[in-house]
Amino acid sequence: MIAGFSFEDILHEALVAPRSALVPLPDTQILERPGLWQMITPSLTRGGMNEVACTELPEDTADQIIDEAIEPYRRLDLRFRWTVRPGSKPADLADRLARRGLVRSESLVMARATAGAPSEYGESVTVEEVDLAGVDEFTRVMAEGWQADPGPLGELHRRMLAAPAGRNRFFTARYEGTAAAVASYMAADRSAYLVGAVALPAHRGRGLYRALVHARLRDAEARGLKLATTVARAETSAPILARLGFETVCAVPTYVNF
Repeated sequence: MIAGFSFEDILHEALVAPRSALVPLPDTQILERPGLWQMITPSLTRGGMNEVACTELPEDTADQIIDEAIEPYRRLDLRFRWTVRPGSKPADLADRLARRGLVRSESLVMARATAGAPSEYGESVTVEEVDLAGVDEFTRVMAEGWQADPGPLGELHRRMLAAPAGRNRFFTARYEGTAAAVASYMAADRSAYLVGAVALPAHRGRGLYRALVHARLRDAEARGLKLATTVARAETSAPILARLGFETVCAVPTYVNF
């Protein structure tokens, strides 16, 4: 484990603390009830900002609460994810989600200290921090990489960068001068939550993902943040992150509707 952070600390920094950096769109709704946190953003039909997190639901009303939480996403035809953290109740929450047609995706909470990230990326790779002047290019690369609508995504990115707290940090990686990959992180009070990394298919395998991880670690360390966390897909980004010094903290299966 990372020095100075317990298992519960890291779990909190990965699954709860990033909410402090959220910048909602005008149509974003954040709903909370005991044991359940939910975000709905109708304008981002195939992107993020649509998710459910659960800690504990009453056994006798769990099915009703689950159905009520899922209903707006189905009604609005939104992609969303439901993260099942360790110790979630009821104990069979995952099975209840599967019975409603949600598909399990294996994800891992991973973490490492921010210190020690290299500063060299390779001869043809450069990484730059993104400001409002470069946000359209950042959005274009992300939308192409994730096959998302750039319109509402661009509005979200502009709002995130313009927010006075400055908790959202964006980076573009270039290969021989061409914008080829992007990533960001959310700066909580104690940690950096890495999110949103994508490289365009024509540029994969060139070290861009690795360069963006290292750039974000160094930027977070410079802000005084000693811990970096993320939730990584077990079959894709997790093996790369393990080679870059990230430790697996626990599994957090994610249930999605696509």
